[in-house]
Amino acid sequence: MKFQVIPLLLLTATIALLSLSCASNTTSAPLHQVAIDTPLIPKKDTISIVAVGDIMIGSAYPDKSGLPPDDAKTSFKAVDSLLQGDIIFGNLEGCLLDNGKSTKCKDPNSNSCFAFRMPERYAGIIKNAGFNLLSIANNHVGDFGLKGRTRTTAILDSLNIHYAGLQSHPSSLFEKDSVKYAFCAFAPNENTVSINQTDSAKQLVARLKEQADIVIVSFHGGAEGARFEHVPKKKEIFYGENRADVYAFAHAVIDAGADVVLGHGPHVTRAVEVYKNKFIAYSLGNFCTYGMFSLKGPNGMAPLLQLKINANGDFLYADIVSVKQDKINRLTLDPAQGAFKKIRFLTNTDFPDHSLLFSGSGHIGLKKN
Repeated sequence: MKFQVIPLLLLTATIALLSLSCASNTTSAPLHQVAIDTPLIPKKDTISIVAVGDIMIGSAYPDKSGLPPDDAKTSFKAVDSLLQGDIIFGNLEGCLLDNGKSTKCKDPNSNSCFAFRMPERYAGIIKNAGFNLLSIANNHVGDFGLKGRTRTTAILDSLNIHYAGLQSHPSSLFEKDSVKYAFCAFAPNENTVSINQTDSAKQLVARLKEQADIVIVSFHGGAEGARFEHVPKKKEIFYGENRADVYAFAHAVIDAGADVVLGHGPHVTRAVEVYKNKFIAYSLGNFCTYGMFSLKGPNGMAPLLQLKINANGDFLYADIVSVKQDKINRLTLDPAQGAFKKIRFLTNTDFPDHSLLFSGSGHIGLKKN
Protein backbone atom coordinates (compact mmCIF):
# COMPACT_ATOMS: atom_id res chain seq x y z
CA MET A 1 0.00 0.00 0.00
CA LYS A 2 2.82 2.43 0.83
CA PHE A 3 4.35 1.94 -2.63
CA GLN A 4 0.97 2.78 -4.22
CA VAL A 5 0.21 5.90 -2.11
CA ILE A 6 3.55 7.70 -2.55
CA PRO A 7 3.42 7.83 -6.38
CA LEU A 8 -0.18 9.05 -6.17
CA LEU A 9 0.85 11.87 -3.82
CA LEU A 10 3.74 12.81 -6.09
CA LEU A 11 1.42 12.88 -9.13
CA THR A 12 -1.09 15.09 -7.32
CA ALA A 13 1.65 17.52 -6.24
CA THR A 14 3.07 17.68 -9.75
CA ILE A 15 -0.34 18.53 -11.23
CA ALA A 16 -0.81 21.25 -8.62
CA LEU A 17 2.60 22.78 -9.36
CA LEU A 18 1.94 22.73 -13.09
CA SER A 19 -1.40 24.43 -12.55
CA LEU A 20 0.21 27.19 -10.49
CA SER A 21 2.93 27.63 -13.07
CA CYS A 22 0.38 28.01 -15.90
CA ALA A 23 -1.65 30.44 -13.82
CA SER A 24 1.40 32.60 -13.08
CA ASN A 25 2.19 32.84 -16.82
CA THR A 26 -1.35 33.86 -17.81
CA THR A 27 -1.71 37.54 -18.82
CA SER A 28 -4.26 39.67 -17.05
CA ALA A 29 -6.20 40.36 -20.26
CA PRO A 30 -8.93 37.81 -21.05
CA LEU A 31 -8.50 35.91 -24.28
CA HIS A 32 -11.72 37.22 -25.85
CA GLN A 33 -10.49 40.81 -25.47
CA VAL A 34 -7.58 40.13 -27.80
CA ALA A 35 -9.98 39.06 -30.55
CA ILE A 36 -12.14 42.15 -30.09
CA ASP A 37 -9.19 44.54 -30.18
CA THR A 38 -7.68 42.97 -33.30
CA PRO A 39 -8.36 45.27 -36.30
CA LEU A 40 -10.54 43.88 -39.07
CA ILE A 41 -8.42 43.20 -42.15
CA PRO A 42 -10.06 42.43 -45.49
CA LYS A 43 -9.46 38.86 -46.57
CA LYS A 44 -8.94 39.92 -50.19
CA ASP A 45 -5.38 40.96 -51.01
CA THR A 46 -6.45 42.66 -54.24
CA ILE A 47 -9.72 44.49 -54.84
CA SER A 48 -10.99 45.00 -58.37
CA ILE A 49 -12.96 48.16 -59.21
CA VAL A 50 -14.41 48.79 -62.65
CA ALA A 51 -15.48 52.41 -63.10
CA VAL A 52 -17.15 54.31 -65.93
CA GLY A 53 -18.65 57.75 -66.39
CA ASP A 54 -22.11 58.94 -67.35
CA ILE A 55 -24.91 56.44 -67.99
CA MET A 56 -28.22 57.50 -69.57
CA ILE A 57 -29.51 54.78 -71.87
CA GLY A 58 -32.65 56.49 -73.18
CA SER A 59 -35.22 59.05 -72.08
CA ALA A 60 -38.97 58.84 -72.65
CA TYR A 61 -39.36 62.58 -72.14
CA PRO A 62 -40.93 64.44 -73.80
CA ASP A 63 -41.87 61.36 -75.85
CA LYS A 64 -40.68 57.89 -76.78
CA SER A 65 -38.57 59.18 -79.66
CA GLY A 66 -35.80 59.55 -77.09
CA LEU A 67 -35.63 55.78 -76.57
CA PRO A 68 -33.24 53.59 -78.57
CA PRO A 69 -34.77 51.29 -81.22
CA ASP A 70 -33.92 48.13 -79.24
CA ASP A 71 -35.46 49.59 -76.07
CA ALA A 72 -31.92 49.83 -74.63
CA LYS A 73 -31.55 46.06 -74.34
CA THR A 74 -28.14 45.97 -76.06
CA SER A 75 -26.81 49.19 -74.49
CA PHE A 76 -23.81 47.46 -72.90
CA LYS A 77 -23.37 44.60 -75.38
CA ALA A 78 -19.91 45.76 -76.48
CA VAL A 79 -18.55 45.76 -72.92
CA ASP A 80 -20.57 43.03 -71.19
CA SER A 81 -17.54 40.82 -70.63
CA LEU A 82 -15.56 43.73 -69.15
CA LEU A 83 -18.05 44.73 -66.46
CA GLN A 84 -16.74 42.26 -63.91
CA GLY A 85 -15.11 42.91 -60.53
CA ASP A 86 -15.82 43.50 -56.87
CA ILE A 87 -17.21 46.96 -57.58
CA ILE A 88 -18.80 48.01 -60.89
CA PHE A 89 -19.38 51.78 -60.73
CA GLY A 90 -21.07 54.36 -62.92
CA ASN A 91 -22.80 57.75 -62.75
CA LEU A 92 -26.56 57.51 -63.32
CA GLU A 93 -27.19 60.69 -65.30
CA GLY A 94 -30.93 61.06 -64.81
CA CYS A 95 -33.84 59.54 -62.90
CA LEU A 96 -35.79 56.29 -63.26
CA LEU A 97 -39.45 57.17 -63.70
CA ASP A 98 -42.27 56.02 -65.98
CA ASN A 99 -44.33 59.20 -66.09
CA GLY A 100 -44.30 62.84 -65.13
CA LYS A 101 -43.43 66.26 -66.52
CA SER A 102 -40.33 68.30 -65.87
CA THR A 103 -40.46 71.94 -64.85
CA LYS A 104 -36.86 72.30 -66.00
CA CYS A 105 -37.76 73.44 -69.52
CA LYS A 106 -40.39 75.86 -70.75
CA ASP A 107 -40.57 73.98 -74.06
CA PRO A 108 -39.85 70.25 -73.57
CA ASN A 109 -39.53 69.79 -77.35
CA SER A 110 -36.76 72.36 -77.61
CA ASN A 111 -33.26 71.25 -78.60
CA SER A 112 -32.03 73.04 -75.50
CA CYS A 113 -34.19 71.00 -73.11
CA PHE A 114 -32.09 68.43 -71.28
CA ALA A 115 -34.39 66.51 -68.94
CA PHE A 116 -33.77 62.78 -68.65
CA ARG A 117 -36.42 60.30 -67.57
CA MET A 118 -35.29 56.70 -68.08
CA PRO A 119 -38.11 54.13 -68.03
CA GLU A 120 -38.11 52.20 -64.78
CA ARG A 121 -37.55 48.92 -66.61
CA TYR A 122 -34.16 50.22 -67.78
CA ALA A 123 -32.85 49.79 -64.23
CA GLY A 124 -32.92 46.03 -64.84
CA ILE A 125 -30.71 46.47 -67.91
CA ILE A 126 -28.17 48.39 -65.83
CA LYS A 127 -28.34 45.76 -63.08
CA ASN A 128 -27.94 42.86 -65.51
CA ALA A 129 -24.91 44.54 -67.06
CA GLY A 130 -23.21 44.16 -63.70
CA PHE A 131 -23.41 47.58 -62.06
CA ASN A 132 -23.62 47.38 -58.27
CA LEU A 133 -22.64 50.95 -57.31
CA LEU A 134 -24.05 54.18 -58.76
CA SER A 135 -23.63 57.86 -58.08
CA ILE A 136 -26.88 59.80 -58.22
CA ALA A 137 -25.22 63.10 -57.34
CA ASN A 138 -25.54 65.12 -60.53
CA ASN A 139 -27.53 67.84 -62.27
CA HIS A 140 -30.09 65.45 -63.82
CA VAL A 141 -31.25 63.34 -60.88
CA GLY A 142 -33.64 66.18 -60.02
CA ASP A 143 -35.04 66.74 -63.52
CA PHE A 144 -38.43 65.42 -62.34
CA GLY A 145 -38.35 66.71 -58.79
CA LEU A 146 -38.99 64.76 -55.62
CA LYS A 147 -41.08 62.18 -57.47
CA GLY A 148 -38.17 61.28 -59.75
CA ARG A 149 -35.63 61.14 -56.94
CA THR A 150 -37.88 59.05 -54.69
CA ARG A 151 -38.78 56.56 -57.40
CA THR A 152 -35.14 56.23 -58.47
CA THR A 153 -33.92 55.37 -54.98
CA ALA A 154 -36.79 52.92 -54.43
CA ILE A 155 -35.97 51.07 -57.65
CA LEU A 156 -32.25 50.91 -56.89
CA ASP A 157 -33.06 49.60 -53.40
CA SER A 158 -35.29 46.89 -54.88
CA LEU A 159 -32.44 45.74 -57.13
CA ASN A 160 -29.82 45.88 -54.37
CA ILE A 161 -27.77 48.43 -56.30
CA HIS A 162 -25.85 50.60 -53.84
CA TYR A 163 -25.93 54.37 -54.40
CA ALA A 164 -25.35 57.75 -52.76
CA GLY A 165 -25.31 61.45 -53.45
CA LEU A 166 -28.68 62.88 -52.39
CA GLN A 167 -29.05 64.83 -49.18
CA SER A 168 -31.59 62.16 -48.22
CA HIS A 169 -29.07 59.42 -49.12
CA PRO A 170 -25.59 60.88 -48.56
CA SER A 171 -23.71 57.60 -48.22
CA SER A 172 -23.94 53.83 -48.42
CA LEU A 173 -22.29 51.10 -46.34
CA PHE A 174 -22.17 47.52 -47.54
CA GLU A 175 -20.09 44.38 -47.35
CA LYS A 176 -18.92 42.04 -50.10
CA ASP A 177 -16.59 39.06 -49.71
CA SER A 178 -15.72 40.10 -46.14
CA VAL A 179 -14.66 43.59 -47.26
CA LYS A 180 -16.59 46.52 -45.78
CA TYR A 181 -17.15 49.32 -48.30
CA ALA A 182 -18.37 52.87 -47.81
CA PHE A 183 -19.48 55.10 -50.65
CA CYS A 184 -20.40 58.78 -50.81
CA ALA A 185 -20.99 61.14 -53.73
CA PHE A 186 -20.99 64.91 -54.19
CA ALA A 187 -22.22 67.49 -56.70
CA PRO A 188 -22.93 71.24 -56.86
CA ASN A 189 -26.62 70.71 -57.56
CA GLU A 190 -29.82 71.16 -55.56
CA ASN A 191 -30.73 68.28 -53.21
CA THR A 192 -27.32 66.64 -53.67
CA VAL A 193 -24.51 66.47 -51.12
CA SER A 194 -22.50 69.60 -51.86
CA ILE A 195 -19.07 69.34 -53.41
CA ASN A 196 -18.51 72.96 -52.38
CA GLN A 197 -18.66 72.30 -48.63
CA THR A 198 -15.28 70.69 -48.27
CA ASP A 199 -15.18 70.60 -44.47
CA SER A 200 -18.50 68.75 -44.35
CA ALA A 201 -17.29 66.36 -47.04
CA LYS A 202 -14.14 65.60 -45.07
CA GLN A 203 -16.17 64.95 -41.92
CA LEU A 204 -18.44 62.52 -43.77
CA VAL A 205 -15.49 60.65 -45.28
CA ALA A 206 -13.73 60.46 -41.90
CA ARG A 207 -16.86 58.98 -40.28
CA LEU A 208 -17.19 56.42 -43.05
CA LYS A 209 -13.54 55.43 -42.75
CA GLU A 210 -14.16 54.49 -39.12
CA GLN A 211 -16.78 52.00 -40.30
CA ALA A 212 -15.28 50.59 -43.50
CA ASP A 213 -12.15 49.05 -44.96
CA ILE A 214 -12.44 50.83 -48.31
CA VAL A 215 -13.99 54.27 -48.85
CA ILE A 216 -14.95 55.24 -52.42
CA VAL A 217 -15.79 58.87 -53.18
CA SER A 218 -17.48 60.09 -56.34
CA PHE A 219 -17.91 63.68 -57.48
CA HIS A 220 -19.78 65.45 -60.27
CA GLY A 221 -17.79 68.60 -60.87
CA GLY A 222 -15.85 70.78 -63.28
CA ALA A 223 -16.83 72.69 -66.40
CA GLU A 224 -18.26 70.83 -69.40
CA GLY A 225 -17.06 70.12 -72.92
CA ALA A 226 -13.98 69.85 -75.09
CA ARG A 227 -12.64 73.23 -73.95
CA PHE A 228 -12.40 71.93 -70.40
CA GLU A 229 -10.37 68.75 -70.64
CA HIS A 230 -7.66 70.04 -68.31
CA VAL A 231 -7.77 70.07 -64.49
CA PRO A 232 -7.19 73.77 -63.74
CA LYS A 233 -6.42 73.43 -60.00
CA LYS A 234 -8.84 76.24 -59.22
CA LYS A 235 -12.56 76.83 -58.83
CA GLU A 236 -14.45 76.18 -62.07
CA ILE A 237 -17.42 78.42 -62.87
CA PHE A 238 -19.66 77.19 -65.67
CA TYR A 239 -22.87 78.96 -66.73
CA GLY A 240 -22.64 80.97 -63.52
CA GLU A 241 -22.54 77.83 -61.36
CA ASN A 242 -19.70 77.00 -58.99
CA ARG A 243 -18.57 73.56 -60.21
CA ALA A 244 -15.86 73.37 -57.52
CA ASP A 245 -12.08 73.10 -57.44
CA VAL A 246 -12.06 69.37 -58.13
CA TYR A 247 -8.30 69.07 -57.59
CA ALA A 248 -8.50 70.52 -54.09
CA PHE A 249 -11.64 68.50 -53.33
CA ALA A 250 -10.09 65.18 -54.39
CA HIS A 251 -6.99 65.79 -52.28
CA ALA A 252 -9.09 66.89 -49.30
CA VAL A 253 -11.23 63.75 -49.19
CA ILE A 254 -8.15 61.55 -49.50
CA ASP A 255 -6.60 63.44 -46.60
CA ALA A 256 -9.79 62.57 -44.69
CA GLY A 257 -9.59 58.85 -45.46
CA ALA A 258 -10.85 58.18 -49.00
CA ASP A 259 -9.17 55.33 -50.88
CA VAL A 260 -10.48 55.96 -54.40
CA VAL A 261 -11.91 59.13 -55.98
CA LEU A 262 -13.96 58.86 -59.18
CA GLY A 263 -14.96 62.04 -61.02
CA HIS A 264 -17.48 62.79 -63.76
CA GLY A 265 -19.44 65.78 -65.01
CA PRO A 266 -17.34 67.43 -67.74
CA HIS A 267 -18.59 64.90 -70.38
CA VAL A 268 -14.99 64.50 -71.51
CA THR A 269 -12.06 62.45 -70.28
CA ARG A 270 -9.65 64.13 -67.88
CA ALA A 271 -6.31 63.23 -66.28
CA VAL A 272 -5.70 60.69 -63.54
CA GLU A 273 -3.44 60.98 -60.52
CA VAL A 274 -2.11 59.02 -57.56
CA TYR A 275 -2.00 61.08 -54.36
CA LYS A 276 -0.79 59.53 -51.10
CA ASN A 277 -0.99 56.13 -52.83
CA LYS A 278 -4.69 56.69 -53.64
CA PHE A 279 -6.10 56.78 -57.16
CA ILE A 280 -8.03 59.74 -58.60
CA ALA A 281 -9.86 59.85 -61.95
CA TYR A 282 -10.84 63.48 -62.56
CA SER A 283 -13.46 62.69 -65.21
CA LEU A 284 -14.58 59.42 -66.78
CA GLY A 285 -16.54 61.13 -69.57
CA ASN A 286 -19.67 60.02 -71.43
CA PHE A 287 -19.78 56.25 -71.18
CA CYS A 288 -23.20 55.14 -72.42
CA THR A 289 -25.39 58.13 -73.25
CA TYR A 290 -28.20 57.93 -75.75
CA GLY A 291 -30.10 60.80 -77.29
CA MET A 292 -29.57 64.41 -76.26
CA PHE A 293 -25.82 64.17 -75.67
CA SER A 294 -23.12 65.72 -77.80
CA LEU A 295 -20.76 62.97 -78.92
CA LYS A 296 -18.51 65.09 -81.13
CA GLY A 297 -14.75 64.86 -80.74
CA PRO A 298 -13.59 64.24 -77.14
CA ASN A 299 -17.22 63.94 -75.99
CA GLY A 300 -17.53 60.70 -77.92
CA MET A 301 -14.66 58.83 -76.24
CA ALA A 302 -14.40 57.51 -72.70
CA PRO A 303 -12.39 55.11 -70.56
CA LEU A 304 -13.57 51.91 -68.97
CA LEU A 305 -11.30 51.89 -65.94
CA GLN A 306 -10.17 48.56 -64.51
CA LEU A 307 -8.55 49.52 -61.22
CA LYS A 308 -6.71 47.28 -58.76
CA ILE A 309 -6.06 48.35 -55.17
CA ASN A 310 -4.72 46.41 -52.20
CA ALA A 311 -6.44 45.67 -48.89
CA ASN A 312 -5.31 49.06 -47.56
CA GLY A 313 -6.85 50.88 -50.49
CA ASP A 314 -3.49 51.72 -52.08
CA PHE A 315 -3.13 51.87 -55.85
CA LEU A 316 -1.56 48.81 -57.48
CA TYR A 317 -2.26 49.32 -61.20
CA ALA A 318 -5.00 50.09 -63.70
CA ASP A 319 -5.95 49.14 -67.22
CA ILE A 320 -7.87 51.47 -69.51
CA VAL A 321 -10.20 49.99 -72.11
CA SER A 322 -11.07 52.77 -74.53
CA VAL A 323 -14.64 53.01 -75.78
CA LYS A 324 -16.37 55.38 -78.15
CA GLN A 325 -19.91 56.39 -79.07
CA ASP A 326 -21.71 57.76 -82.08
CA LYS A 327 -25.37 58.23 -82.87
CA ILE A 328 -25.56 55.21 -85.18
CA ASN A 329 -23.27 52.58 -83.68
CA ARG A 330 -23.78 53.71 -80.07
CA LEU A 331 -21.29 52.21 -77.58
CA THR A 332 -18.38 50.30 -79.13
CA LEU A 333 -14.79 49.43 -78.30
CA ASP A 334 -12.13 51.77 -79.65
CA PRO A 335 -9.14 49.87 -81.09
CA ALA A 336 -7.33 53.19 -81.56
CA GLN A 337 -7.25 53.58 -77.75
CA GLY A 338 -8.37 57.20 -77.94
CA ALA A 339 -9.39 57.56 -74.29
CA PHE A 340 -6.18 55.97 -73.01
CA LYS A 341 -4.03 58.23 -75.19
CA LYS A 342 -6.03 61.24 -74.03
CA ILE A 343 -5.56 60.29 -70.36
CA ARG A 344 -1.83 59.82 -70.88
CA PHE A 345 -1.48 63.19 -72.60
CA LEU A 346 -3.58 65.07 -70.05
CA THR A 347 -1.86 63.44 -67.08
CA ASN A 348 1.59 64.29 -68.48
CA THR A 349 0.43 67.86 -69.13
CA ASP A 350 -1.56 68.60 -65.97
CA PHE A 351 0.66 66.67 -63.53
CA PRO A 352 4.17 66.65 -65.07
CA ASP A 353 5.74 65.31 -61.86
CA HIS A 354 3.32 62.38 -61.58
CA SER A 355 4.42 58.92 -60.43
CA LEU A 356 2.58 56.90 -63.08
CA LEU A 357 3.97 54.78 -65.90
CA PHE A 358 1.84 54.42 -69.05
CA SER A 359 2.37 51.54 -71.46
CA GLY A 360 1.03 51.26 -74.99
CA SER A 361 -1.30 48.43 -74.06
CA GLY A 362 -3.51 50.69 -71.95
CA HIS A 363 -1.77 49.76 -68.71
CA ILE A 364 -1.03 52.25 -65.92
CA GLY A 365 1.47 51.33 -63.23
CA LEU A 366 3.79 53.08 -60.82
CA LYS A 367 7.25 54.28 -61.73
CA LYS A 368 10.05 52.47 -59.98
CA ASN A 369 12.00 54.60 -57.53
